[in-house]
Amino acid sequence: MNTMMTEIAPALFARAEMDDAAAERSGFSQYSYWRSTFRTFFKSRLSILLLCIIVVVTLFSFLYPLVSSSEPNTVNLDIESWNMSPSQGGGIFGTDALGRDMWARTWYGTRTSLQLAFIIAALDVGLGVLIGMLWGYVKALDRILTELYNVLANVPQTVLLILLSYILQPGFWTIIVAMCATGWIGIARFVRNRVLTIRDAEYNVASRCLGTPLGRVLGKNVLPYLASLIIMEAALTIPYSIGAEVFLGFIGLGLPQDTVSLGNLVNLGKNNFMIYPYQLIWPTLILATVTVSFYIAGNKFADASDPRNHV
Repeated sequence: MNTMMTEIAPALFARAEMDDAAAERSGFSQYSYWRSTFRTFFKSRLSILLLCIIVVVTLFSFLYPLVSSSEPNTVNLDIESWNMSPSQGGGIFGTDALGRDMWARTWYGTRTSLQLAFIIAALDVGLGVLIGMLWGYVKALDRILTELYNVLANVPQTVLLILLSYILQPGFWTIIVAMCATGWIGIARFVRNRVLTIRDAEYNVASRCLGTPLGRVLGKNVLPYLASLIIMEAALTIPYSIGAEVFLGFIGLGLPQDTVSLGNLVNLGKNNFMIYPYQLIWPTLILATVTVSFYIAGNKFADASDPRNHV
C-alpha cells in the first residue's frame, strides 16, 4: 500500500481555487423557511389588505381612549339627543336610547372584545400546545389524555358555556374560564397528531439516548416544528372567541351590561333594530370585519407556511 501511495504523481493534486460561478452551480441554496413563508404570504394582495385592516382596527380600538375624551357610558340628560341617527347630528355612528355616543361605545366595545379574544387565544393555544406536545411525545400519557379528550370532546360546548355562565358570577374572567374550559382540547389533539410524526425521528432518538431532559427536547426539537401551527391556531382562535362572546351577550349570559363590548352592543341593538337600525348595523359591521379578517388571514398564513407552496 505504501508503494502504491508513493507512485501517485504530485501533479495529480492541484489546488482548487474559489470560483463563484461554479459555486452557484453546485446546488447550494439560501433557503430560509420563515423568509419563504412570509414572502409567500405577502405575495397575495388580499393578505396584505387583511393584515392592514387587522392592524388599523386593533390599534385604533386600543388608542382611541387615549385620544378621545368621550366616555362610552356617559348618559346625556338631554332627551332630544336620545336615539339620534348620524344624519340628525348624533355623531359618526349616532346615539343610543340614553344619548350615549355609539362611535365611542363601538370602539370601546371592540377593545374589550379584542382583549378578551387575545387572552383566550393565548391560554387556549398555550395550554393546547403544551399538553399536545406531552400527549404526542410521552407514550405513558397517551391513554390518559385520549380518554380525557373523548370525554370533553363529547360535551356540547354551547351547553358548557351557558352552564358555567350561570354558575359563575358574570364578568370578564368568567367568560375566559368558560371559553378555555374545553377550547384547548381540540388544539391539543391537533398538535399531538403532528408530534407523533416526529417523535421517533433520528434527532429525537439521539436526544433520548444522550439523556437530554424532556423539557429541552420539547423546547429545542419539537416546539420549532410547531411554530407556524401556533401562529395559525392563534389567528383562528381569535375570531372564534369574539363570536362566542357575542353569542353569550346575545342570549344575555355574556359580560355585565355596564361593560361595553361588541356582544352587549349587538344585544342592545337588536331590540331597536326596526326603529333605529344603525345601533345594530355599525357594531355588527366592525364585528364582521374583525372576525372575517382574522379568519381569512389565518388560513392564508396556514397555506403560506406549507413548504410545498414555497418557490
